[in-house]
Amino acid sequence: MIFGMTILTFVHVLLSLVGILAGFVVMFGFLTARQLHGWTALFIWTTVATSVTGFLFPFHKFLPSHAIGILSLLVLTIAIYALYGKHLSGGWRKAYAINAMIALYFNVFVLIAQLFMKVPALKALAPTQSEAPFKEAQLAALIAFVVLTILAAIKFRGEPVKSAV
Repeated sequence: MIFGMTILTFVHVLLSLVGILAGFVVMFGFLTARQLHGWTALFIWTTVATSVTGFLFPFHKFLPSHAIGILSLLVLTIAIYALYGKHLSGGWRKAYAINAMIALYFNVFVLIAQLFMKVPALKALAPTQSEAPFKEAQLAALIAFVVLTILAAIKFRGEPVKSAV
């Protein structure tokens, strides 16, 4: 046990938090029309690992977290193909940015849900996650990500500027 968590839970949470942090750095890169190779690889592979490890927890029925995990892996597959298979050529550059942003949104969506389940003050505000504070937090995140994804697709669409070095 680490911090009261099983090793699997700790690794899953750690991967998720690293993926979210790296994802926000990658998003900054999109918004400034730069590809940050190291951060991109860290984001993509920790996000894949987060989704995969989510399926290792014991479960007795299909849960919303499983749906998010499947959707995340689908958009990550497109992002990975666009990045490594098509090398961001043509429309694949925009496809990569959009799918990477969707994957980051899924991570943030789950983070908000986990915060409302685990943080006592938030749990008191929305004990069943059907109350207004939870819905408002998720709606605010969704709106922010729609706007940021549109901006990322616009700003990251052109071919990167090559340095004179």
